[in-house]
Amino acid sequence: MVAFSLPTFVTGVEVLRATGPDVGAMAVAVGCALLTLIAALCGAIGARTHLSSYMLARIAFGERGAALVNLAFALSLLGWFGVNIDLFSAAIARLLADTAAATLPLWSIELLAGAVMTVTTLYGFASINRLALLLVPAMMLVTAMLANAVLTGDAAATGASAATATLSFGDAVSAVVGGVIIGAVILPDITRFLRDWRGAIYTALLSYLLVQVVVMVTGGLAAVQLDNDDFLDLLLTIGLGWGAFVLIIAGSWILNALNLYSTVLSLEATWPAASNRLLILLMGAAGTAAAFANILDYFLNFLFYLAIVFVPVAGVIIVDYLVARPQAYGAIVGHRFANNPAALIAWGIGCVLALLGAEGVIRLSGIAAVDAMIASGALYLVLERVLRRSAEAP
Repeated sequence: MVAFSLPTFVTGVEVLRATGPDVGAMAVAVGCALLTLIAALCGAIGARTHLSSYMLARIAFGERGAALVNLAFALSLLGWFGVNIDLFSAAIARLLADTAAATLPLWSIELLAGAVMTVTTLYGFASINRLALLLVPAMMLVTAMLANAVLTGDAAATGASAATATLSFGDAVSAVVGGVIIGAVILPDITRFLRDWRGAIYTALLSYLLVQVVVMVTGGLAAVQLDNDDFLDLLLTIGLGWGAFVLIIAGSWILNALNLYSTVLSLEATWPAASNRLLILLMGAAGTAAAFANILDYFLNFLFYLAIVFVPVAGVIIVDYLVARPQAYGAIVGHRFANNPAALIAWGIGCVLALLGAEGVIRLSGIAAVDAMIASGALYLVLERVLRRSAEAP
């Protein structure tokens, strides 16, 4: 579902327009390969332990550390909720004006969209799943038709100038990773139900390395060929006006209901006594308020900083499970987990190093997302062993 969503198309448009088609396509491929690695590792851990991402965070970071991680997850998912409502409202207003000569204020569409998506979430994950099963095939069809237009040259009818590179390769990769890094990190919420951990590998390969590359590059190439970074314009110019309705309504509706659902799960993991329905209503209102703040204006920056904040979380959990403390992921029922300062320190330092690298203060790999994951994982392994030996020393 996420691979076919409107934000995925928009990310591809933004990245290829900001880097050029050749560099942009390579950045998409590298970014999606990194996502595949992160999703495969996190998903396989979830399948092997049968634990959700929030439980994995509790083990790796401890009770208080996990509360901080889950709060960060919730804030990020609420940000995505606002981004999607922004995309939805602007696109619907444009479609109404072009097709029905009707004009509605953006705030009214944002308010209605936020209400509908919040109500859908109130009916639970089953309703979101049924909605996705019905609408995802239509989104696949629109993607295939757009790809055909790009490959046959139909999308180049108006001509285009060469895209001007305004984004470095490393930052472009980080933007691609940041676009769906939350989904990769919380993939255990789904893969924990698998009987075979290899199913998580197949899921990651299909979603991130195949479908997402096709979606991002297709949207980006259409934008470059038409010399237009407005994805709605692209669909209308190619003659896929009905496809615009499908992608905008289906993608925003399903994805935002899922974002809100995951936000509430992360908050419930921290405050289990809180009312589920009350949390959904409060978070739905907060996400709609984020849309009123025009969070879409900061879309690329939003994706970039997501990568810096959340890739270190994956690095810590992966190293903790595979190397540092695999025994901690055994019998956990009713167990309270001690705070793990090594994990929090590694997370914080990993974020700082990646941010400094992105700002050009220090240069590691040149890709902030890679810097964050490697630095946090390596630092955690060293710190965990040092602190453990200090605690065992007489």
